[in-house]
Amino acid sequence: MSTGAASGVLSYLLQGQADALRTRISAIFRRGGNPQEESAALQVLDEHEAALARREITERTITDTWTELLAAFLDAHPDARADIEELKTTAPTKTVNIGSQHNYGPGPFIGSDHYGDININTRDDR
Repeated sequence: MSTGAASGVLSYLLQGQADALRTRISAIFRRGGNPQEESAALQVLDEHEAALARREITERTITDTWTELLAAFLDAHPDARADIEELKTTAPTKTVNIGSQHNYGPGPFIGSDHYGDININTRDDR
């Protein structure tokens, strides 16, 4: 189970949702009642987020580290099982909205490509 949850951690990081992940990790480790455990987990998360952004860490290393962290926490705090399991089942998916823009009429339009000549009519030319 901790491997699946660790994959969820990686998914959050890869999709740029570290803030949402930080909230979830904090809630999980807060369950243990030990502020040092929570602080240490959040520090690892911050380090992984930064290292991943700089491409200084592999996805495998992140998954392995979080598998170990979550497994150790689960051994010490079996009541956190549901929270950790939820982490693996609710990994986010990033959505992209694709829209279109239609410009009607003559002349160039702001926000679109223009190909060809641009003729600007001044008051004298009217």
